[in-house]
Amino acid sequence: MEISDLLKLLGDPRALQERMRDAQERMTRTTATGSAGGGMVKVTLNGSFEMTGIEIAPEVLDPPDLAMLGDLVRAAHNDAAARLRETLQRELSGAAGGLPLPPDLFGGGFPR
Repeated sequence: MEISDLLKLLGDPRALQERMRDAQERMTRTTATGSAGGGMVKVTLNGSFEMTGIEIAPEVLDPPDLAMLGDLVRAAHNDAAARLRETLQRELSGAAGGLPLPPDLFGGGFPR
């Protein structure tokens, strides 16, 4: 972003606020899916980091090894959260006109 574009954006706080509001609305519709175990477990999160879906392949359901299933679900969730953080960071950065955002913007309060 050019300095003149940055000054223009900062000089019009309403435009910046509108862009951020639009980005926030897009964020609520954003989802990310993470997987583990070669895709045998998939977890989908929404823009609020709430789990909206989980898929578990039948072959993973081995009662003697339920700990492994828990590990796969946790790994898929963490993968989805990382993907979602990247997507939201990109969305907000674009809405902020390319202004640099803190790298841990979605780290505080959200699972890593």
